[in-house]
Amino acid sequence: MSPPEPCPPPPPRPPDPCPPDPCPPEPCPPRKESAAVQQPVDSSTGTTTDPDADDTIDLHLPEELVAAFTAPEPPDPPEPSDFIGPSSPSGPSSPSSPSRPAGGPALLDGPDLLDGLAGWGPVGTDAGPFQLVPVRLERDLRLLVGWMNDPAVAAFWELAGPAETTAAHVRAQLDGDGRSVPCLGVLAGTPMSYWEVYRADLDPVARYYPARPHDTGLHLLIGAVAQRGRGLGTALLRAVADHVLDHRPSCARVVAEPDLRNTPSVAAFLGAGFRFAAELELPDKRAALMIRDRSLCDVL
Repeated sequence: MSPPEPCPPPPPRPPDPCPPDPCPPEPCPPRKESAAVQQPVDSSTGTTTDPDADDTIDLHLPEELVAAFTAPEPPDPPEPSDFIGPSSPSGPSSPSSPSRPAGGPALLDGPDLLDGLAGWGPVGTDAGPFQLVPVRLERDLRLLVGWMNDPAVAAFWELAGPAETTAAHVRAQLDGDGRSVPCLGVLAGTPMSYWEVYRADLDPVARYYPARPHDTGLHLLIGAVAQRGRGLGTALLRAVADHVLDHRPSCARVVAEPDLRNTPSVAAFLGAGFRFAAELELPDKRAALMIRDRSLCDVL
């Protein structure tokens, strides 16, 4: 037998397609810290790994400018509060009027609760032009004190005494939020009565009858003795009630709560187109609830 042929040698290996570079590139020197944004860097090559990145420029910003961008934002200012405080007891001598800081706004950027009563102007009556003029204590206090110390008035208003008694009663409304406005009634240029026009729906009296939004109440006294007992109160009540309805479109009713014992007052309201709605047991009196409805003005 012949010996077996030896195995042929293996074919030579093909050369590597990418021979190693005998001189690898030196790494880039480290960059200085700057205000520019630093891009991600490959640690082996020292080049950025972001293909869309541009070269950055070292910027040295002034410390004042850097501080302006890094300073914390100031806190938001506090929300303004409505200066609402405790109410006074309801009644003909104590209209409700939440307090506010002396000299401050009635309601900070808030509504006029009686639709600008001070600017309503005069209304015509058979006795002459009549106007409600908001009280100013420095001008009107002496006149009001004289009226409040009249026994016929003091019996129902209960404000007889020193000037400070009347001043405190009026000041509580002037320093309030505008829901009760004390006024002089000026007839043909002469002050002759005192009025309080108030939001009955915002007053404690609303707890004692089925109040409706924007019900407007009236308190009245005829100060000048010569003006009493001749029907003038009736004429003024009708004129003022209709004046309220004309200038307060959201108000559907004018209300009053005279003392039941004050029969001349109750009669004056009836003669002025108010209707007797109910008897009310209020904390300081037993009252007649009198209502003048907008819908009945042409009837009563």
